[in-house]
Amino acid sequence: MGNYKPRKRLEASQYIEGVLNRDRVLLSRAITIVESNLASDKKLAKDIIQAILPKSGNSVRIGITGVPGVGKSTFIEVFGKHLIEKGHKVAILSIDPSSQRSKGSILGDKTRMEELANREEAYIRPSASGDTLGGVANKTGETMLLCEAAGFDVILIETVGVGQSETAVHGMTDFFLLLMLSGAGDELQGIKKGIMEMADMLVINKADGDNIKKSQLAKRQYENALHIFPKSESGWSPVVSTASALKNIGIPEVWEQIMAFKNLVQENGYFEKNRKDQQIQWMYNNIHENLKQLFYGSDHIADHLKTLEQEVLNAEISPVKAAERIIQEFKSIL
Repeated sequence: MGNYKPRKRLEASQYIEGVLNRDRVLLSRAITIVESNLASDKKLAKDIIQAILPKSGNSVRIGITGVPGVGKSTFIEVFGKHLIEKGHKVAILSIDPSSQRSKGSILGDKTRMEELANREEAYIRPSASGDTLGGVANKTGETMLLCEAAGFDVILIETVGVGQSETAVHGMTDFFLLLMLSGAGDELQGIKKGIMEMADMLVINKADGDNIKKSQLAKRQYENALHIFPKSESGWSPVVSTASALKNIGIPEVWEQIMAFKNLVQENGYFEKNRKDQQIQWMYNNIHENLKQLFYGSDHIADHLKTLEQEVLNAEISPVKAAERIIQEFKSIL
């Protein structure tokens, strides 16, 4: 370990050239810079992203989520291999808000999709750990742009956690896929209405063996449930299908539906409108994250917050008044 030397940072032009030339090592290093919180790396990351931007955007961006135990990893691996066989290059990115708390291993995704990870046409990258989901989502978005510039034409963004992460993934993808299980349709498996409303397609996984009849029943239940939701702005009616990633059943049909969706939204103009709306939202997300970092990164503010916390606990000042005071303090030092 005593002989270890950190890798020297290259010039922005070298990373840019490496990404555009589809150099996987330099792609990974460029993503590491994007994920870094060092001020020097942030400047470098902005230069790299700005330069590769014209070469990005030429992919189908697919969000994939599902309840724990639904078999997401197996599904993504089989689906990814199917896409490669059809001539596509696939990047798999994951957003895992739980990793911010547990600091879990970032190698999890690669070990769960070992066969896919060994394919030259696939690239797997877990999410960066961050202080907020918004920060992780922004960095995943930049990683997506880098992968597109490196020639990956299908981007799968997996949400590992539950809750707000689905909204974050939906906000950066073209198509949102929700994986479900059979046999629990009567409770809708605790899936929130908002997540169901976001879905462009529901796939009931593990539809094999004794589960086939239950899967068909669940399919009808979910189809009925989707009818109560308002029509999507995209003009697309969400579809429900059954599949078995383990038995490789129903996987081609998933891609066929995604292509049907893409053809529809490109014809009616929604595809381009949605991408533009997402760009604007991404800008505001970055503004919010930068403001948070500016505020909480200030030592002056941190000291005052400790004092105010104690005053609130002692009932010397109301939480509303305390918040107003710290904001005024922040404005005075800008």
